[in-house]
Amino acid sequence: DSDVVVAMASSGLHSNGYSLVRSVVARTGAPLDAHVSEFGRTLGEELLEPTRLYTRLCLDLVERFGVGGGDGRGVHALSHVTGGGLAANLSRVLPSGSVASVDRGSWRVPAVFDWVRRGGSVSWEAMEDSLNLGVGMVAVVGEADAPAVVGAVRQAGVDAWVLGEVRSTAAEAGVGERVVRGAKGVDAGAVRLHGSYRVG
Repeated sequence: DSDVVVAMASSGLHSNGYSLVRSVVARTGAPLDAHVSEFGRTLGEELLEPTRLYTRLCLDLVERFGVGGGDGRGVHALSHVTGGGLAANLSRVLPSGSVASVDRGSWRVPAVFDWVRRGGSVSWEAMEDSLNLGVGMVAVVGEADAPAVVGAVRQAGVDAWVLGEVRSTAAEAGVGERVVRGAKGVDAGAVRLHGSYRVG
């Protein structure tokens, strides 16, 4: 059995990557009180959206599903997607020799991230390294429990979906793919990002 990576949606930019965001605001000269149709509110209101907290939700998941063993069940790891982006944070909680294959097309990147990317002429790779791109927390769970975990997160009022799976395999990048290995000196697993982002 493989493990499954379940994403929990962010509420927006959260609290990381604001150096990049501030530089884009300065570069574009966009007024913070200007209404932005993609956001349905002003730029300032979008940038000040409070960070979603996941503590209670994660504790509830562990209480309900347990930490699991080798039986393909339970919550095996949790990773808060902060500075460094999804791949760097997820790779730190994976065992050495394992690879999470993450499908970039499995969710829609919220409009605020595309606004930052276009306004700052920022590459997707740089965005991946700086911002959460709509994924605020991930749970690595046993395959058998993945559908129920997604359902439990949604029932708690947070959008959730399957990002990909974790296997013990070589971390090789194909065309259009990117492999990120354990960051910050941690001997950990790797994340292979593949596919294309959907925006909006």
